[in-house]
Amino acid sequence: MAATLMAQEMAEQPAVLARLIDRFESDVARVRALRPAQLAGVVLVARGSSDHAAVFGRYLVESAAGRPTSLAAPSLHTLYHAHIDYNGYLAIALSQSGATPEIITVCERMRATGARIIAITNNADSPLASVADVVLTLEAGEERAVPATKTVTSQFLAVATVAAGLGSVPFTTTDLAALPGHVSTVLADDTAPRLLAQRWAGMDRLFVVARGLLYGAALETALKIKEATGVLAEGFSAADLRHGPVAAIDANVAALILDGGGAASGDLADLRDVLRRRNGPIALCAASENADLPLPMHVPEALAAILATVRGQQLALALAAVLGRNPDAPAGLSKVTPTH
Repeated sequence: MAATLMAQEMAEQPAVLARLIDRFESDVARVRALRPAQLAGVVLVARGSSDHAAVFGRYLVESAAGRPTSLAAPSLHTLYHAHIDYNGYLAIALSQSGATPEIITVCERMRATGARIIAITNNADSPLASVADVVLTLEAGEERAVPATKTVTSQFLAVATVAAGLGSVPFTTTDLAALPGHVSTVLADDTAPRLLAQRWAGMDRLFVVARGLLYGAALETALKIKEATGVLAEGFSAADLRHGPVAAIDANVAALILDGGGAASGDLADLRDVLRRRNGPIALCAASENADLPLPMHVPEALAAILATVRGQQLALALAAVLGRNPDAPAGLSKVTPTH
């Protein structure tokens, strides 16, 4: 696995996260200073992997800010030319390149109608950065593999930083300081994802399931598997899976359950029983000795989402190796997708 660009960039994640953690307090202060005195709400703007970091951010930000928080529908602005009043809103735009035209357009229109803009990007000189009031740079370095890895986990951490600037978050600075070490521990164990990939090498469909703070990690893991392998993978909330899609699970459809050990754990345990009765191959990513993809113990659920995302990257990479696919340059994909 180590020969691929994807694997090399995954290995850089502890150092990238450590740099962001070193800036955490100063970045929190910048966000706090930008918050409108009468905050009406928060909206997150993103596409692709960045959108999955935004889904994670929505849970943290809405809870911390105590204000409605939503995911933007960029097409409302770029295709339907909707006129929306964003006075009193804080907009958080995520784009690793900072060059996606529609994200820039949406931010320009939001700012013109009253929003304050925070850009989370890997490129401080990007067009997105130029339209923002505050820029949180990822400092991840160049990312050459098409499947984003180090920029995604750093985006997860950056939106957690924004949440901390808006209110109380469910982790401490001590928890943050331990995060790079936990990521290193996960990366050092490539046996577990390799064994799971070998078990699932014949699967042509799989679901990745979580709920709450790990839902974004489930969506991101499914995308990484699709990008790196071409296998049809879909991310689901455990609640949404019950509303119909569970009917598609049988002995030929695998399900990976991500459990961060928080409020959703009981529901996820119940779902495992449901899936067993449908004879579907099940694997668990959790802080448990019996987990197929174990996570470090005693990590707050919000930060476990980052660790589960790394485990998802490992599984995608391992499946690509078993299937003989090149994860660095999947056919038909490019590093920057210029949607408008």
